[in-house]
Amino acid sequence: MTERNTKQRSAVSAVLSETEGFNSAQDLHAKLRARGERVGLTTVYRTLQGLADAGEIDVMRPPGGEHLYRRCNKGHHHHLVCRSCGTAVEVEGPAVESWADKVAGQHGFVDVSHTLEIFGTCQDCSGKR
Repeated sequence: MTERNTKQRSAVSAVLSETEGFNSAQDLHAKLRARGERVGLTTVYRTLQGLADAGEIDVMRPPGGEHLYRRCNKGHHHHLVCRSCGTAVEVEGPAVESWADKVAGQHGFVDVSHTLEIFGTCQDCSGKR
């Protein structure tokens, strides 16, 4: 199902393009409302899901937390994420790609996909301890 390009979808897309790092739907909704956009939280969630399904944004699912969204570079990549401040760095993982393909093949799986987020503490936050 292709989502229509509504004013609300354009507003959500714009705020993602102007926002650094990963943000929750609630954070993005608050930023939109602060700009004077008349968009409901349900519309934000629906729009984010559509953008994610289309591969236009990345979705991160931190342990015990809500989904977070970010406009990322094109192409498959992974993230290093700081547990303290939420800073995210895009990284490539050729070893992960090889491993995923090998394991999938061993079990007869084809057309596989995966996501990978590595959580740790960034250099700035580890220096504060």
